[in-house]
Parts: sequence; C-alpha cells; structure tokens
Amino acid sequence: MGRIVIFGAGGRAGRQAVAEARRRGHEVTAVVRDPAGHGGLTDDGVRVAAGDVTDVTDVATLAAGHDAAINAAAVYGAGTDPDAFFPAAARALVKGLPQAGVDRLVAVGLSVLLPGPDGTRLLDAPGFPAEARPFCLAHAAGLEVLRAEGGTLDWVYVSPAGDFDHEGGRTGGYDIREHGDAAARISYADFALALLDEAETPRHHRGHLAVG
Repeated sequence: MGRIVIFGAGGRAGRQAVAEARRRGHEVTAVVRDPAGHGGLTDDGVRVAAGDVTDVTDVATLAAGHDAAINAAAVYGAGTDPDAFFPAAARALVKGLPQAGVDRLVAVGLSVLLPGPDGTRLLDAPGFPAEARPFCLAHAAGLEVLRAEGGTLDWVYVSPAGDFDHEGGRTGGYDIREHGDAAARISYADFALALLDEAETPRHHRGHLAVG
C-alpha cells in the first residue's frame, strides 16, 4: 500500500478520494485550509493537515514522503479569486511536488474544457451560460500551466465527461470517454475510483482524461 496526499480534501470530490484511498489501504494526508472544520475526515490512516495548495513551500512540505498527489482544491463564489487561484495552485504543484520527490499528480478538472463530439470545446458551444464562463476559463488557465510548465512531472487532469450526479452512490465502475458529453453523469464515489486508479498507475503525461 502507498501514501497519498490529497489537496482540497474537504470538498465533495476530495472527501470521496480520501474514502476510496482508505478503502484500498493507502495512508492519506488530507490537506485542507482549516482542519477544525473537517473533523469528519479523521480516520485510522488519515492525517488531516492545514495547507495552502497555492504555496510552493506548503506543497513540498506536505507532499514529502508520499507516492502520489491528488489535487481536488477549488474556489468559487463571493470573496474568492479563481483567476488567481487555479494558475497559482498548478504552478505550486509543478514546483513543489518534485521538491518533495513526488512524480505523480492527478488533478480534478472540468468537463467543459473537453471537446464535444464535433471537436468544439463544450465551453465554446452555443448556449453555454455566460455567467459560468469566467470560472471555467480560470480553471482552463490552471490546465495550461500544467501543459506549459509540467516538465517531467507525470500529471493527468481528470474530469467527468459531463457533470456529477449529486445523488448517486458508488457503483464500482466507470468508463473512459473519448470526448465530453453534457448529458453524462457520474457519482463522486465512482469518480474517486478513477482518481485512485490514476494515482496508483503512473502514465507519462496523459493530459485531459474524461470519465463517466
């Protein structure tokens, strides 16, 4: 069994990644901004730690001694700055993980950055809500940092092919999709299967992977 550090462990995707990692017997460091607000993460084999995924020193310190990293951290809404957050987080991971001796990064991504069946990015399809576009472009900026500055880091950006099924449970399976599909749905628990499969099986620069 290995050791996995999970940034953004307090969110829906992060919590399910922690649970799946423990189900497989891994030791987990669950990184959140304020551990006091995430007591439910505490379990045998889980260490909850305070950290900032946009800070290179925090990333390097918290990732040291681990075999892989998962980044599920995100910001959204009033009082946050996605435009600054996503590129800064990607840059800190690109710099901090190699300092810690961690080669594998699995990042949680957005489906709308995938091409649809016609090759057009879902984000650019007619009718895409204008109010959601700035957040999506901020996420895209983080992905571009990985592509441009990832260097020798073995990274993969994993997104649902469409959206999350917020009511769905764990079925124990998922499919890898060739393109985005706005109608596709996957539960957070099944999405976590893909995250852990990718964390356990390094593949060199897989890019953007869609699951559903």
